[in-house]
Amino acid sequence: MERFKVIIVEDVPLELKGTEGIFRNEIPEAEIIGTAENERAYWQLIKQQLPDLVLLDLGLGGSTTIGVEICRQTKDAYPDVKVLIFTGEILNEKLWVDVLDAGCDGIILKSGELLTRGDVSSVMDGKKMVFNQPILAKIVDRFKHSVGGELLRQEAFVNYEIDEYDERFLRHLALGFTKEQITNLRGMPFGVKSLEKRQNELIQKLFPDGNGGIGINATRLVVRALELRILDIDNLHPDND
Repeated sequence: MERFKVIIVEDVPLELKGTEGIFRNEIPEAEIIGTAENERAYWQLIKQQLPDLVLLDLGLGGSTTIGVEICRQTKDAYPDVKVLIFTGEILNEKLWVDVLDAGCDGIILKSGELLTRGDVSSVMDGKKMVFNQPILAKIVDRFKHSVGGELLRQEAFVNYEIDEYDERFLRHLALGFTKEQITNLRGMPFGVKSLEKRQNELIQKLFPDGNGGIGINATRLVVRALELRILDIDNLHPDND
């Protein structure tokens, strides 16, 4: 790893001291050109001398949004400067998404294994989305859950013989469309009576054993489609056309 300049943004003196120790002992190629405990001090520093890397804590002065804005504005003004988040916000997943959207090069949680030479080296080598083990474990868990849900959905389409028009019909029912409105969708070659017939066929498919003698309306049908993963509750969008 070649020599590089870094600014550390951290408002807790003890944590700052520990971070400086990591660079001093593990990453001697790094030259710490300044440290900042707040937004104002940071902008003063970066205007004096441009770093190669900003190690940025998100929780500054009790606010998490300041760190996100520092990241976003830094990437807008200095796109070649790398921003690595080093944060104790270990439960605030929404904050992780916000700072990724702001353009950070990675997120290191202050949990388990802390900042390592490998993490910093990866960022300086141009790798994007550098994460340490605690956040990687969460990402992998979400990925497995997402893939598992998609596989269940694909199996439901096969098992219940669901075609493209069934899915569109059910999805738009879930969104509150009337049958009359659904017939007006481009590429939906059915009239109201045909959709009523299709609804009855779907009821027979999704409730092969009936419903305990209780009538099944459109709402119950949609709920069943959600239960079987035929519809994805996180992706209920109307067709643009």
